[in-house]
Amino acid sequence: MLEPAHRVDVVVVGASVAGLSAAQQLTGAGVHTVVLDSRAEPGGHMTTEQLDGFRLDRTGRLLLATYQELRHVPGLDELVLRPFASGAVVRSGDRLHHVGEPARAEGRRAGRGRALPHRLNGEGGDTSGGTSHALQGSGGARSGRWENTPGLRGVSGASRGGMTGARGAARALVMGARPYRPTSFGRPMERARLGAVLARLAAVDEKRLLARPEQPTAEALIARGLSTGAASGLLRPLLSALLCDPDLTTSSRYADLALAAFARGRLCLPEGGAHTLPGRLVSALPPGTVHTGVRVTGVSTTSVTTEEHGEIRCDAVLLATGPGSAAALLPGLRVPPSHPVTVVHHAADEPPFAGGALLVDADRAGPVAHTAVASEIDPSRVPPGRVLVSSTVLGAPTADLDRAVRAQLAELYGTSTTGWELLAVHHDPEAVPAMPPPHDRLRPVRVLSGLYVCGEHRDTSTVQGALHSGRRAAQALLADFAAAPAREPEPPHAEPVPLRAVA
Repeated sequence: MLEPAHRVDVVVVGASVAGLSAAQQLTGAGVHTVVLDSRAEPGGHMTTEQLDGFRLDRTGRLLLATYQELRHVPGLDELVLRPFASGAVVRSGDRLHHVGEPARAEGRRAGRGRALPHRLNGEGGDTSGGTSHALQGSGGARSGRWENTPGLRGVSGASRGGMTGARGAARALVMGARPYRPTSFGRPMERARLGAVLARLAAVDEKRLLARPEQPTAEALIARGLSTGAASGLLRPLLSALLCDPDLTTSSRYADLALAAFARGRLCLPEGGAHTLPGRLVSALPPGTVHTGVRVTGVSTTSVTTEEHGEIRCDAVLLATGPGSAAALLPGLRVPPSHPVTVVHHAADEPPFAGGALLVDADRAGPVAHTAVASEIDPSRVPPGRVLVSSTVLGAPTADLDRAVRAQLAELYGTSTTGWELLAVHHDPEAVPAMPPPHDRLRPVRVLSGLYVCGEHRDTSTVQGALHSGRRAAQALLADFAAAPAREPEPPHAEPVPLRAVA
């Protein structure tokens, strides 16, 4: 048990993914660290509600298997990711367009059945991709299933063969499906231009993408020679889903990064719910490191003040909260605004057609930006015989949200939603920190010696960015510790007050 009046080396405020990542770096270096969080469970945005056998994520964020930071953090090497069917399905008007798939040849050869789960260390399923490509060879789009489904007689790019490398991935993004009705989605010249843009993105490394000039993504789509129809009909809705930014105010650099990662990799869900990712981070920490139900009301370079337990003295403090809480505890700290996200979960008795794909609405015919049959991707999220449909709304919920969502989902899935059961609505006003241009993905994590801050608002607004910012903050703190003179140990307090620890 933590004794608040005793001195510890570091107090991390916030058991977010960033805070837990920082705590792992610190404890691994032998620094006595405690993590405090006001919520009942660790994880920040990445938590999961468990209701009558359903596992309902509170986040609408999409996870890409190409996030390299997932492989750098102890505890995440055994994380099991359940891949979506490759690419995404974009509905525009009364037509469905299959968009994209990984370009690896082994993925195309394996793409004749259900995509298999994978651990980040490469175990399970197809391991031919090794550690850094564990999910890219995990099975392609379920093309046979699509061809036999009324409403979408498409074939994936996987079935065409002969396309390898970045250019093949880009061509699959544009030419991947035959819609179930004749379509004039882009003239041949428009498709060629779009294919060229995507081929370049898939082939360029991250450093070169980040060196490009910045402008709002909505403007960049047109500036690159794409027609208004091609840009808004395909890339705009897809990027809105990847960035959780409906107006595409995000810096074009990070839109390029997101689209390139999508072209190379796979969208995934953590098996068992989003909470399994921070849960593995907690389990890799020394027992008693994380304490929940503790509200921090003040911070300094030598202590934190809590509502329940008074002052906890330390040598350094690291803030790992959301941007609003960080600014409240550190007046004057500059933080970006956030994009709000609402997640709506419905239960059904029969699965609507989706084929395990992400379904994106290009027409914005209702509040839902994208939706998926989560139980098709990860069966562990539902009790036997039930179906889970999870939909993401980019914005705050309205009074008639359930009615509007059901009406839109009936159109998207082509089935009645009258008998569906509303399970939960989760709204997060600070779901995704905004990244308008100019955006610095390496914002300072050192406020001053002894006081540090991390989180997505200091990096990129992704799980990758959260993990990376935690690592940067811990490294900055350790560098200061190495240069600082040692303190004399203080005597223990006579009446310690225990905190509730997470095992």
